[in-house]
Amino acid sequence: MSGRSVEVTLTKAGRTKIRYPAEVLAEEGARLSVRAPWAAGGVRDFGFVRFEPGDVFVEHYWRDRWFAVKEVRAADGALKGWYCDVTRPAVIDGSRVVVEDLDLDLWVSADGSEVLRLDEDEFAASGLAASDPEAAARTVAALDALEALGREGLLDLLGPARWEGHGVQGD
Repeated sequence: MSGRSVEVTLTKAGRTKIRYPAEVLAEEGARLSVRAPWAAGGVRDFGFVRFEPGDVFVEHYWRDRWFAVKEVRAADGALKGWYCDVTRPAVIDGSRVVVEDLDLDLWVSADGSEVLRLDEDEFAASGLAASDPEAAARTVAALDALEALGREGLLDLLGPARWEGHGVQGD
């Protein structure tokens, strides 16, 4: 399975947010891990981290979990940290990976000193709590669980057995 190419598509509110090629590193049960270069044009400076050309993302997607975890490395291989997207479970179909962004995100710096919940205002404004209360509850629970993992320093331990018992369960 490793070495094959897939196209990752991130959607938001029914529209494609970004689409990019990635190389499959591993596929284990419900999890798919891929590697992709920084896909957006130019530099994106968030204040707490800069994503820029040359950065490499090792991205982990699950068919049964409400998030994606992206390990971010600089061109020289130095770990910048982990960017976590709260999403509906990924749809992984042959050469395509499609994930729906549910607005909430988490950043964990490489040294673990920063664990930042992001875009809570966007999530509140999305109306998901009113239109799909079950999905909204799963979204908040996923962010809470990811934050706990980030604070415990466990985001780099992506083996499924390591996640059990940490509030990050499948459907």
